Amino acid sequence: MNPPDDAPIHVLFVLLPDSLVLDWAGPAEALRMANQQLEAAGQPPRFVLRFVGPRGDSASPLGLQLTGLEPLPARLPAPCWVVVSGQPGAETRTDSAEAQAALHWLRGLRLKSGELELVSICGGAVLAARAGLLAGRQVTTHHQHLDELQAAEPACRVEANRVFVEDPPIYSSAGVTTGVDLALHRLAALCGPALAARVAQTLVVPLRRGPRDPALSPFMTYRHHLHPALHRVQDAVSAQPQAAWTVSRMAEVGHTSARHLTRLFLAHAGIAPLQYLRRIRLATAQAALQSGLNVTQAAAMAGFSSDTQLRRAWHRFGPAGKPSASVALLQNH
Repeated sequence: MNPPDDAPIHVLFVLLPDSLVLDWAGPAEALRMANQQLEAAGQPPRFVLRFVGPRGDSASPLGLQLTGLEPLPARLPAPCWVVVSGQPGAETRTDSAEAQAALHWLRGLRLKSGELELVSICGGAVLAARAGLLAGRQVTTHHQHLDELQAAEPACRVEANRVFVEDPPIYSSAGVTTGVDLALHRLAALCGPALAARVAQTLVVPLRRGPRDPALSPFMTYRHHLHPALHRVQDAVSAQPQAAWTVSRMAEVGHTSARHLTRLFLAHAGIAPLQYLRRIRLATAQAALQSGLNVTQAAAMAGFSSDTQLRRAWHRFGPAGKPSASVALLQNH
């Protein structure tokens, strides 16, 4: 019997010695905040967070000692997500007794959409591959582990330069902060985009990236520099793309003149200030459309004065097709 659609989801974070803290703590915090939002609205919490492992304690790479972990359960409730995170280093080590115990446990999982699903963060996909769970699946991982993942499971399709990949009942992310992107995406699907947006705002995540987005978005492409004033301006524009930005207002944030700010953008980012603003607004609109908002709502969120202005900018500078095509693409997946 399938569990009810609104049944609490048990989320099991499988923690090994040296599990990367941000890999699992970021998604866990997003789900905790979702529960908090639901309870504030008078609704029951949706997620039961559990932390399990082959032993009761685990030392993180930061030196933090985690205790009180549950043993790997012999039986799992439904619905349930099993979250496997990565480890430090360019190679995923599985020669320890703890890793072998985790692999043995993972091999016993019988995945099924809506009942038992696997979420891998960073090199956690390599563990899943070595447990035999990824054959025939489309997956991603951190760029350092792409070749390792393909070697671990030649029968899977490894996607490079992707934030995360959905192939239910398996969900994989590129690692570290992208685990938060995946958690927000799943929150939007399960609890609605409004709740996911509130969680994103609480986490101070200015853009929720989607499964078809490359890992390098316009929010990162022009950030390969070390100039603090320019970073301040880019942070402000990315956080509030809907604000009434002018070059003069950007210059105030950067504590410089408008003319000098333009020189800084061209020298360090390779783009003019207003061109950068337009790219950020288009990226924000695209993310909003892929989250389920309509063109008018996406235009307002991104800072366009109307859906007509968004369509014009999209036609001249955005991706191929019309903004409404992003909504249709989402509905067909």
